[in-house]
Amino acid sequence: QVQLVESGGGLVQTGDSLKLSCAASAQTFSSYTMGWFRQTPGKEREFVAAVGWSDGSPTYADSVKGRFTISRDNAKNTMYLQMNSLKPEDTAVYYCAARRTAYSGSDWYTRRDDYNNWGQGTQVTVSS
Repeated sequence: QVQLVESGGGLVQTGDSLKLSCAASAQTFSSYTMGWFRQTPGKEREFVAAVGWSDGSPTYADSVKGRFTISRDNAKNTMYLQMNSLKPEDTAVYYCAARRTAYSGSDWYTRRDDYNNWGQGTQVTVSS
């Protein structure tokens, strides 16, 4: 098991940028595929982005492609989500997720059930 702690959420305006961080406790952080999901009240938790062992294999949901960038720093056991050109529909609680895997990519893991470690979430609110 790995403990995950998100930070960086807040209230911003349309068009603004925000950077989320996810700090992980795992000593073998580099063996985990990491992902970001988001959820609004009454809706299912949806996939946002995932990154494999290194920064070289990210996967994005169509709704954020070109605006969000996922990255990780294995030396700091931390994953990031840079969110640019934010829209009101990006408003949600954002969750960090992790899955230990022998697969170095991220494209296999885009479903909520693919991950077995979750953070507590951080609220992102984009005002119009």
